[in-house]
Amino acid sequence: MREVDVVGVRVEMPSSQPIVLLREVGGERYLPIWIGAAEASAIAFAQQGMEPPRPLTHDLFASVIELLGHRLTQVRIVNLNEGVFEAVLVFDDKTEISARPSDSIALALRTGTPVFCADEILAEAGIPVPELDSADDEVEEEEEVERFREFLDHVSPEDFDKS
Repeated sequence: MREVDVVGVRVEMPSSQPIVLLREVGGERYLPIWIGAAEASAIAFAQQGMEPPRPLTHDLFASVIELLGHRLTQVRIVNLNEGVFEAVLVFDDKTEISARPSDSIALALRTGTPVFCADEILAEAGIPVPELDSADDEVEEEEEVERFREFLDHVSPEDFDKS
């Protein structure tokens, strides 16, 4: 398993399909996952620190976990089957629950939980995007977002068809 950061959410054109982009920590591979509009909004809200007037489903689930005395310790993206990603929520008592990656990521952002991806999935669906030359080891957030936009402007679902 490799830890990944959530770079952001963007709408892929011309299909208008939302994508969440994950970046391998300490590596150069990016993993785009096509997601639903509601989950895209939930992820974007969490990244921007926005609190809706009433809790969204992911906020509710985070509260339930806490009130039951548990903690989400990991989100794992564990499988890619015919273009469909599968994730697992891992709790402090080692309980694992199958979930969609989009819901899992939205929950992870709300709870400060790390997200991991299976090496095989990064090898199969990850796209290498070399880092920009920079004096600092850390790429500024604005540069990262711009690279994400450029990447999405040139990627299509067919790029992931390995057949």
